[in-house]
Amino acid sequence: MAVLAINGGQKVRNSMFPAYRVIADEEERAAIRVLRSGILSGYLGCWDEGFYGGSEVRALEEEWAAHFGVKHAIAVNSATSALYIATGAIGISPGDEVIVSPYTMSASAVGPLIYNGIPVFADIERDYFDLDPHSIEERITSNTKAIIVVNIFGQPYDMDSINEIAQKNGLKVIEDNAQGPNAKYGDKFAGTLGDIGVFSLNYHKHIHCGEGGIAVTDSDELAERMRLIRNHAEAVVGDKGYKDLTNMIGFNLRMTEIEASIAREQLKKLDYLVDERVSNVNYLNSKFSNIPCLRTLPVRSGCKHVYYMHPLIYNRTAAKGVTRKRFVEAVRAELMPAELREAEGALVSYGYVRPLYLEPIYQERIAYGKDGYPFNNSNISYAKGICPICEDMHFEKLITHDYVYAGLTKNDLDDVVSAFEKVYENIDELV
Repeated sequence: MAVLAINGGQKVRNSMFPAYRVIADEEERAAIRVLRSGILSGYLGCWDEGFYGGSEVRALEEEWAAHFGVKHAIAVNSATSALYIATGAIGISPGDEVIVSPYTMSASAVGPLIYNGIPVFADIERDYFDLDPHSIEERITSNTKAIIVVNIFGQPYDMDSINEIAQKNGLKVIEDNAQGPNAKYGDKFAGTLGDIGVFSLNYHKHIHCGEGGIAVTDSDELAERMRLIRNHAEAVVGDKGYKDLTNMIGFNLRMTEIEASIAREQLKKLDYLVDERVSNVNYLNSKFSNIPCLRTLPVRSGCKHVYYMHPLIYNRTAAKGVTRKRFVEAVRAELMPAELREAEGALVSYGYVRPLYLEPIYQERIAYGKDGYPFNNSNISYAKGICPICEDMHFEKLITHDYVYAGLTKNDLDDVVSAFEKVYENIDELV
């Protein structure tokens, strides 16, 4: 029997994994083109031709809308900003309740708070990690105005069930698709399934321009409201003659011309980069299915998953009682980091993000000022236990890893599998 690396044995792998490099000569040429033009931003914060941005931003918006088959795309400086303009555009007001996911990046839930709305956490599905439709229905009250769904890890949400719930209750659906570009529900792209969809161009997403985000919609009205909030709405609505002043306190959430030029080149690569991830995960799943303490997860019927990361379920009983934390630490010891991410160590983790309602902002019920506004006007509970499936996944069962991206070879993938296999086969060393 081999000695585990965590106990002083030889590692499965001693060289770093290749970096996920999506920036190449095309992006460099695009950035230089903008630099030589002398126009790094085409925006003006007033009602003028420049209100909608420069030529690169507008071209990106047109190309993005065409690729995803939507009427409008609105480019901003981050997916967080896209969530904020989306929440404002649908008219969230003080005291309005918005049902959100507990298992996602914090901005998905903070969006309502920007407008003094109240996030209400529903539980997640056990196999898919998206919002559970039954849990959503249990949380709906007369104050509920919207649902923010998240296509977590690249798995599309249950569109048929959740959209039906929304329509029945007169609710808007904002789709956080930061992790799911090119994912599909049937023949429709994820991100286009709700009233507004949000995409991310942050540096560790499938494609990126450093920082950036895009909101999409087929609604002319919602699109214009998002453009107003993006760019100093309060200074524009008068001259534009725009009458609905709800949430027309604007921000500066504008994307630069350089970022837009890079994002345009990145969009051309999206199909290949996503398809490589899907192929890699299919290969890994065929191998991981032979390790008794791991369970690979299904893709929602009729959907395409695009694997921002690769989720697995850990069975502690099948691992002779070894904790998930100890198991993952042993796997990490067998592997190496990826280039450009050396400080992170091996890219294998237990859990994802702590359930959001356990963060201090919700536990202490403090957001604006020191007196607890807007929580002091609500009796919504953020107690531990409100989302039991989420807590079970996070604290007990979920394992994720990032070794699925384009550029990895079969040998790289085999090393990842070998690390998991070695730890399982030598589990007695950890008991």
